[in-house]
Amino acid sequence: MQIIQKITPCMWFDGQAEEAAKFYTSIFHNSKIGTTSHYGEAGQEVHGNPAGSVLTVAFELDGQTFTALNGGPMYKFNEAISFQVKCETQEEVDHYWEKLSEDGDEKAQQCGWLKDKFGASWQIIPLVLIEMMIDPDHEKSQRVFAAMLQMKKIDIAELERAYAG
Repeated sequence: MQIIQKITPCMWFDGQAEEAAKFYTSIFHNSKIGTTSHYGEAGQEVHGNPAGSVLTVAFELDGQTFTALNGGPMYKFNEAISFQVKCETQEEVDHYWEKLSEDGDEKAQQCGWLKDKFGASWQIIPLVLIEMMIDPDHEKSQRVFAAMLQMKKIDIAELERAYAG
């Protein structure tokens, strides 16, 4: 077996691994579902899943590999880990925001961050935001930062107005 990517995020689900992989691959271009493994008879006293149920689903989002694991209800996603989606245009920001936030936690939306319907956190970040935030002109970058703090979904035109002063 050839290792394509050395580090692969593994996302823990409670019976939703296959549904999540299908959801995510429907949103991102250059994405696909790979192999699926299933629980067997071994270890049922530990994992409690019926033989034949989905254990893992390998999938790719825009060429980045992921693993979805049906591990059970013990662990939940939290904001300590998020996935950044870097966007070149407002249309991209809008697309990823709309799709990933569908049926998600609206209370968790702030500064380009959102929680999807599975509880995973995502940052939908236009590249221009990063460029403006690292501008050596402190006044410009601070105006952009202040504007971003007022947003849920990032609005590039509003950031550009703040940047221009």
